[in-house]
Amino acid sequence: MSELSAAQALAAIDWQRPWLAPLAVLGLQVAARVQAGASVADALNAAMDCAGLAPGIRFAPQQALPVGEAYEQFVHGQRRVPTRDNLHDFFNGLIWLHYPATKRRLNDLQARAIAAQGVGAVRGPLRDAVTVFDENGAVLLAPQPLHEALAAREWRRLCVELRPLWRQARLLVLGHALLEKLVSPRKSITAHVYQAQAAIKNEAMVDQALARDLSAPWLAAKPFNPLPILGVPGWWPENENFCFYDDSLVFRSARVA
Repeated sequence: MSELSAAQALAAIDWQRPWLAPLAVLGLQVAARVQAGASVADALNAAMDCAGLAPGIRFAPQQALPVGEAYEQFVHGQRRVPTRDNLHDFFNGLIWLHYPATKRRLNDLQARAIAAQGVGAVRGPLRDAVTVFDENGAVLLAPQPLHEALAAREWRRLCVELRPLWRQARLLVLGHALLEKLVSPRKSITAHVYQAQAAIKNEAMVDQALARDLSAPWLAAKPFNPLPILGVPGWWPENENFCFYDDSLVFRSARVA
């Protein structure tokens, strides 16, 4: 991506969107540095240093990744994250800064699987699940009735009947590809909401709790629930009209076994 197009892409980000608000403080700092001429890697490192963060990694130019070496193994061994000058890697870096323990755990699982099985043409269930969460994942902190309605894909109950309960809920987006897609929101964008083994009670404990919760057997079972993200109450003006949820191409029913 050229410097001009990178600047344009960053300028298009609306940091007041609900899915971006938790990332906005650091995100705006990194974006400003990139728009002033820094590479995404250098801008992420500078923001990390200024904030006194210690995620256990540094960001490096994409050229640092040797030809033929798996990205995941390089990150695991070198503790450096090859970073391109694009939105995808910009958001990946922001998630590293906000959820470092979770990102390290995901990378560790990927690297161990590659060491045991090789890269291969097919990832396998564990690496596939790690990739899904890393790229497209979210975590829902909410009262149990919302979790139950989401798991059953009871969209009317989840987003209309139980709408008042969403005042007690928080949906945190961790998937960097998902954040990239949401720069240009559209109704069909769907998150994979991670179904934790144990309750995660508040935002302050999310990173460490997720890092402990993410086990290889649990992930391999793909513990995710799909959620069309613009259906989240308060996240998109159009969902105030409850006909929004009648679109069966987006809000799909649970599969019948």
